[in-house]
Amino acid sequence: MSAQDILYHTILLVEDDRRLSAAIAEYLQQQGLNIETEYRGDQAVQRILELKPDLVILDLMLPGLDGLEVCKQVRADYKRPILILTAKDEDFDEVVGLEIGADDYVIKPVKPRILLARIRALLRRFDYSLTETTAPQNKLLIFGKLTIDAKNREVKLNQQQINLTTKEYEMLYILASHAGQTLSRDQLFHLLFNHQYDGLDRSVDIKISQLRKLLEPNPSKPIGIKTIHGKGYLFIASAW
Repeated sequence: MSAQDILYHTILLVEDDRRLSAAIAEYLQQQGLNIETEYRGDQAVQRILELKPDLVILDLMLPGLDGLEVCKQVRADYKRPILILTAKDEDFDEVVGLEIGADDYVIKPVKPRILLARIRALLRRFDYSLTETTAPQNKLLIFGKLTIDAKNREVKLNQQQINLTTKEYEMLYILASHAGQTLSRDQLFHLLFNHQYDGLDRSVDIKISQLRKLLEPNPSKPIGIKTIHGKGYLFIASAW
């Protein structure tokens, strides 16, 4: 993805260090991105939901509300990528970050080229997921009491709307679109992130666990999203 490709993307940078914020904003603007800034966590929630940027860069330590809490509060309504900024000496748990909806993180001090590469990768993944994993856009998947509306990116179970993060929704759509077919972790990772699985990343397992907690009557004994030992995961159409 070139600078020309990302020219029309808007990013909200939430960083309380104004000198660092200005430096990051200036660099990213030079690369063709439209940058909006916010300095407080307790103001970031409303700003994210009102602006609905293509991506949020979110510092972990913020006045008013920390970055993880901001991420947690907006995730039900904000479906685009969130990139966490964290210092080396901060107590940041990658798994916790993924569980509450963060898509990636970068360690401070920020290296501009690395930050740009992560931003491009997240935008590419999101744009890919919109064009590939949800096509056709108007498709409606119905499995008993579970409905997946691809046009509006909405999921309902027992007529109740289920709030999913972007990646949770995309994982569910991928599984449901291949109902009755066992998909390996490698296949799911590639479809979800558009690059090859490295054998270590736990993102797929975390998303599966999150979906089970939201959808299964007994997440510890799933009947709708089953683990097929040694092969992968299987969506059971008749279980819903």
